[in-house]
Amino acid sequence: MPTLARMTPQPNPEAGAAVKAADRDHVFHSWSAQELIDPLAVAGAEGSYFWDYDGRRYLDFSSGLVYTNIGYQHPKVVAAIQEQAATMTTFAPAFAIEARSEAARLIAERTPGDLDKIFFTNGGADAVEHAIRMARLHTGRPKVLSAYRSYHGGTQQAVNITGDPRRWASDSGTAGVVHFWAPYLYRTRFYAETEEQECARALEHLETTIAFEGPSTVAAIILETIPGTAGIMVPPPGYLAGVRELCDKYGIVFVLDEVMAGFGRTGEWFAADLFDVTPDLLTFAKGVNSGYVPLGGVAISGAIAETFGKRPYPGGLTYSGHPLACAAAVATINVMAEEGIVENAARLGASVLEPELRALAERHPSVGEVRGTGMFWALELVRDRETREPLVPYNAAGEANAPMAAFAAAAKDGGLWPFVNMNRTHVVPPCNIGEAELKEGLGVLDAALSVADEYTQ
Repeated sequence: MPTLARMTPQPNPEAGAAVKAADRDHVFHSWSAQELIDPLAVAGAEGSYFWDYDGRRYLDFSSGLVYTNIGYQHPKVVAAIQEQAATMTTFAPAFAIEARSEAARLIAERTPGDLDKIFFTNGGADAVEHAIRMARLHTGRPKVLSAYRSYHGGTQQAVNITGDPRRWASDSGTAGVVHFWAPYLYRTRFYAETEEQECARALEHLETTIAFEGPSTVAAIILETIPGTAGIMVPPPGYLAGVRELCDKYGIVFVLDEVMAGFGRTGEWFAADLFDVTPDLLTFAKGVNSGYVPLGGVAISGAIAETFGKRPYPGGLTYSGHPLACAAAVATINVMAEEGIVENAARLGASVLEPELRALAERHPSVGEVRGTGMFWALELVRDRETREPLVPYNAAGEANAPMAAFAAAAKDGGLWPFVNMNRTHVVPPCNIGEAELKEGLGVLDAALSVADEYTQ
């Protein structure tokens, strides 16, 4: 891993106030009531840290939105973007250019099975949109099955596929999506007592759903290989293989969404490698170039690519395979390989994160469950370990969310920027974080959990 010469933040409150004022006057923020938010003005970032205009530094345990897998401002990737900008800033997607071709080659080398064709998008949501379009055109069928407790993006089709409250306001009711329950033993919907029971009953439920919807109407089943914002629920052994078998049995396209889990986050290049499963389509974004320039895509199997061999694929984007984004992807993938970043995520996940997080659970009654792998972990916070009552209600807001807000504020006061969603905090730092930094963050997390403990019974 590179040794980053971390900048010493220089306080400049006046500049920060100007940035904040312009933001509040003109920027419309996503997923937010505009008058109720107070965004932090960020002055800079490097490695695993960022800082504000008051000179306060934060260790980023959120990796942005779980995408800065190589941290902020990696010098080799910054240099690659600068070099590409000096050579060719942009070019239309119908042409063959070096950065695009090389990015596709490097991605295809790492995807499982025969996912050797790469369709580039601008991010994860449009990757999901195109994967679903490909599946429907390939099969000639209209429906898509997706899980509750999932997130697949904010565009119209992707948000309808999503299985959390962000879907509700935009749910058209005519998107051809049917939701089902995926395995989640801690809050089982199948009255299971073991992972084996949970797996078997979840697969039975899925097959029953297919049967009652009509197998000949189902184009695709889409799953996050390991759900991200929904709670990092690692599927039990055999579940994804079982879904693969059901898809083969009924001629359904199997889509794995690796937008958050891919590119080293789980300690493998792709989370599918943990389960020895190959989908027909795989969506990616975020970690492919650590978000340095927007990029996403779909990795496509030979059979689906053949569908469009002589039949035009009816879809595209002006910036598909943008040279700056692809150059950043090439540099990021090479850096990850050269510096052993995927291996670092696996090693520190097993040797530091897992034992330390489980030790936190022993000390703090607010921690109901610890789950994850690599640099991809979640702590489920509860009021009562026996009843498993969540620390805050589902989709809580305002006063109902006060316990989680207090926990998050304590973490930030300690210099740790957490990833908080509903009654969980996710531990998702950059994949190249060092052991000392990781333990520094865990120390702050330990203190912040004491605040959450005050709300337990």
